[in-house]
Amino acid sequence: MTHRYICLLLILLLPQAGLAAGHMQREADQAAGKWLALVDGGLYETSWARTATLFRQQVSIDNWVRAATAARRPLGNMQSRKLISATHMTSLPGAPDGDYVVLQYQTRFRNKRKAIETVTPMLDDGEWRVSGYYVR
Repeated sequence: MTHRYICLLLILLLPQAGLAAGHMQREADQAAGKWLALVDGGLYETSWARTATLFRQQVSIDNWVRAATAARRPLGNMQSRKLISATHMTSLPGAPDGDYVVLQYQTRFRNKRKAIETVTPMLDDGEWRVSGYYVR
């Protein structure tokens, strides 16, 4: 009887875990989208101010503006962006344990037709904020 109860409980809880993960990924994607809009608009100082505390502690505003300008200016304007993967993680190399969602987007820029942007929002003081960005 106990085994049946545990199996039934697991069957009932698994969809809830999936729903929670999906909700978390949607919220992280929405936060990343708002942040990416700032970067797309060249508003690098504002984008830095809206990153996670961890990011701001590790990257000065001047270094972020220089790096973002160097990475994004040659690509030209963003033309399209499509989410291709979202993975919830609780541990990442070089970062404290926490809730992260690693998002990858297939992005088309004016001067680069196929780019992959990796954006990593983290749950920071109850809000999803970007803690990492990479474009290749």
